[in-house]
Amino acid sequence: MAFTAKDVQKLREMTNVGMMDCKKALQAADGDMDKAIEWLREKGLATAAKKAGRIAAEGAVKAVVKNGIGAVVEVNAETDFAANSDKFKELMDDIVTVVLENNPADMEALKACTYPGSDKTVEEMMPEKIFVIGENIQIRRFERYDTGVSVPYIHMGGRIGVLINLEVEGIETDAVTELGKDLCMQIAAMNPAFLDKANVDAATLDKEREIQLTLAREENAKSAKPKPDAIIEKMVEGRIGKYYEENCLMQQAFVKENKISVEKHVAEVAKELGGSIKVVKYVRFEKGEGIEKKVDDFAAEVAAAAGLK
Repeated sequence: MAFTAKDVQKLREMTNVGMMDCKKALQAADGDMDKAIEWLREKGLATAAKKAGRIAAEGAVKAVVKNGIGAVVEVNAETDFAANSDKFKELMDDIVTVVLENNPADMEALKACTYPGSDKTVEEMMPEKIFVIGENIQIRRFERYDTGVSVPYIHMGGRIGVLINLEVEGIETDAVTELGKDLCMQIAAMNPAFLDKANVDAATLDKEREIQLTLAREENAKSAKPKPDAIIEKMVEGRIGKYYEENCLMQQAFVKENKISVEKHVAEVAKELGGSIKVVKYVRFEKGEGIEKKVDDFAAEVAAAAGLK
């Protein structure tokens, strides 16, 4: 029995298995859809597809620099147990290699890249990885820097990954690695929302100014000696300065010497090394952030199984 590309697409939609494996299944089943599904189940691929619908909020972040190119990747699993397995760590290494060597433009481009050591794409290989690891696995996001000097940092065995990118002139690359590590640790710990106060968008700034103005007016209304509006405005601007210090990397107090800002520390290091250093950009991934995790009610499950609910 012959089959068409539409049949392959239909089987993929039914099983969530990769296109190549669906094609092989239909070939093995002589075009019979039910037999193709059975073939996939026998290979363990359809079982993996069922797992693909489960929430994956654990996993790990990996950040590396190789041959001057930096990459940071987050891959999610359902449990820390799976994320700590050798198979998952091998998968992480392979995905990072794909990002480093192929420079994919986005997640769809990454999935279309050839998986290392195989003739399959990353997308086609994932069901096999899900089957082997035994949990739903999702490649969530990545970032890649191929200019300047990049420095990676991993915190708590992959819970947080940071990659920072510096523009350096007149200084050996190795000489700024320590500075890069310090800044990465700062980013991991303080989680700044912006690189510099100049990067804070107008909408965010207007909203913060509105909040601080409301607070200042409420405080002033309760004061025994109310201040004039001009003083209130100055108070608000002072609080905006505090907002920069809390949310902008370059204006934050340097964690290793909190009497100076990160901006001043970078300038001092550059002067000491006899060149110039500019922090261009950074990325911070924390595994599972923003993913709604499933909370299991164990007692309810037991009651349901016993027919009590």
